[in-house]
Amino acid sequence: MEKGKTLTTLPPVEQLRGRTLGRVLIKMGILTRDKVHECLRIQKQRKGKIKIGRIFLELGLVDEDQLQFALAAQRGMEYVDVEKLDIPPDVIDKVPAQMAKTYHCIPINYNKDTNELTVALDNFDNFRATDDLSTLMGFRVTAKITDAKLLDHALNKYYEARQEKEEINELIGEIQQDTFLAAFEGRNQSIDLDELKELSESNPIKKLLNLVLLQAIRDKASDIHFEPFENEYKMRYRIDGILYEMSPPPKHIATALSSRIKVMADLDIAERRLPQDGRISLTVQGNPVDLRVSVMPTMFGESVVLRVLDRSQLRLDLEQVGLMPDNLKLLRQLIHKPNGILIVTGPTGSGKTTTLYSALNELNSIETKIITTEDPIEYDMDGIIQVQIKADIGLPFAKCLRSILRQDPDIVMVGEIRDLETAEIAGQASLTGHLVFTTLHTNDAPSSIARLLDLGVEPFLITATLEGIIAQRLIRKICENCKTLYEPSEMQLAELGLTPEDTKGRKFYYGRGCKKCYNTGYRGRTGLFEIMTFNDDIRELIMNQASTNVLRAAGRKAGMKLLRDAGLAAIYNGITTIDEVVKETISEA
Repeated sequence: MEKGKTLTTLPPVEQLRGRTLGRVLIKMGILTRDKVHECLRIQKQRKGKIKIGRIFLELGLVDEDQLQFALAAQRGMEYVDVEKLDIPPDVIDKVPAQMAKTYHCIPINYNKDTNELTVALDNFDNFRATDDLSTLMGFRVTAKITDAKLLDHALNKYYEARQEKEEINELIGEIQQDTFLAAFEGRNQSIDLDELKELSESNPIKKLLNLVLLQAIRDKASDIHFEPFENEYKMRYRIDGILYEMSPPPKHIATALSSRIKVMADLDIAERRLPQDGRISLTVQGNPVDLRVSVMPTMFGESVVLRVLDRSQLRLDLEQVGLMPDNLKLLRQLIHKPNGILIVTGPTGSGKTTTLYSALNELNSIETKIITTEDPIEYDMDGIIQVQIKADIGLPFAKCLRSILRQDPDIVMVGEIRDLETAEIAGQASLTGHLVFTTLHTNDAPSSIARLLDLGVEPFLITATLEGIIAQRLIRKICENCKTLYEPSEMQLAELGLTPEDTKGRKFYYGRGCKKCYNTGYRGRTGLFEIMTFNDDIRELIMNQASTNVLRAAGRKAGMKLLRDAGLAAIYNGITTIDEVVKETISEA
């Protein structure tokens, strides 16, 4: 067969499955035995450092399409010419347009009896498409291979007219007209298990949820909220720390949506009285995405929140979290100490876990054993042993930490110090030569001392083990596309405790709002940091149980820069706005 010629027929897949690539290409009539043996000799000369398929391509013996088909046939995938198919509308309806284009596949057949959906792909290695279609849509999925150009043509042919119809607003309109879903209005707790299963398999519900997920991931949302109220049902997602409302669906689909999410997260759909937590793993446009699922019963139904953990957007690098050069140098000194406790503090959603993971990532090496105990585990990290806390079955932080210390670690991360027992074990771990990372929930670095004393930790243990405290906040960054120079008013400066004389020669910016930032003026976030280290004077103050204000003053005297100072630097560097810094930091007490 000539190179570049489109394949329309192939030998039966049974004759090709499991054979060597060269043998498959011979059976397909593309290569001769002599050519294959010649390429094998070249591969041997290169000491097997290059795959045989690449050699076929380099010598111009096959083209990319033919190589794809051969590799697919080797794995038992059949070839299908999608141009010659007349795919029924009800089969096309099984996969929404946005999903088909995102995963670059098209449904070609559906067997209702076995719930088996057959899709055509143009890449044999696109197994993520079949996995995610199975997870998101609940089908048993099988795949066939086709030509890339034919697939593009088929996607345009079958989905171009449908793309606009499948926007969320249009789909909500269709759901409102759905008589099956409407029959459940007002029934709430009277829905039995069989009906819940049927609701979770409803095609309009699958489509709506998939569109919401894909849109939220595309817009880089961190959380997706499904919230039932007395007279309405809200869908919202959080971008850069701010919640935005989506078009609200009819209230009567609340149970159907929560049931669908539970099925995907492998939770108990019959349990609607107790909170449940789960996880959904997806791959969107080749990027791995984890959804952490939290289901909470409320007065008007189940509230569901999905935390979007997009690993492709995660940058576990201390250089990237927003530390100023002097703070970055200071933090690196702290994390390379042989032992001691390092606390990262701040409110929920302030980026504490990302900072700790970035520090662990920098320390992660073959010579160092790192064990973490987390609730929950946010991201999987290669080379680090991560333990999930399960307090409901008797595995709290304290008990887990005791066992971890018997595993011969060098560095330990404790997700959070919540009680005296955990704090004391962390202190003992530090005294026996371990470096311990942990978190607290306090407003700033000096407040952490008061929090530890409130828990009952002895002052001598704090002074003997604590090496540093990092307080942090996340602030929104000005959108670079619509960044604009302006002159702040005296009132705005007064909010920062500044006068026009204090800011002479300084430049201030804001975002006008544009399409790229959804007219918010902001795009992305960065961190503000306050790092408190301990000298003899501060340790003596702690032993004497000095107030937080006295500790803060001593920290400043020793060179600590407050969160407000970091915020001012971010404003002067054109990174953020006055409003963001005023919102996220407080002036010196």
